[in-house]
Amino acid sequence: MSVMAIQSALQQLQVLAGQAAGQSVGAAETALAGGQGGFAAELRASLQRIDQLQRTASGKALALQAGEPGVELPDVMMDMQKASIAFQMGVQVRNRLLTAYKDVMNMQV
Repeated sequence: MSVMAIQSALQQLQVLAGQAAGQSVGAAETALAGGQGGFAAELRASLQRIDQLQRTASGKALALQAGEPGVELPDVMMDMQKASIAFQMGVQVRNRLLTAYKDVMNMQV
């Protein structure tokens, strides 16, 4: 699953939460973001960090394949593992968020 897919899932959750609360989409985003910072901002920053790790690992792998000096295999492997672990963590966070959302939506008033 890509970062864009995770961002799309987050946006869908925001829209659905706003509809459930009777708010517009913009109001729902502001409420979830908590003003300046908040959960949505932290989640977005985390997704950007995951994306950056993946781009770095990809760039180093290409540099190693091209035979650029100063690029060592252990460094490339380490960056690839960091990107993989960060991505797996992002998927798990998404899964937990969706489960929590479904639980809240199934609550009876």
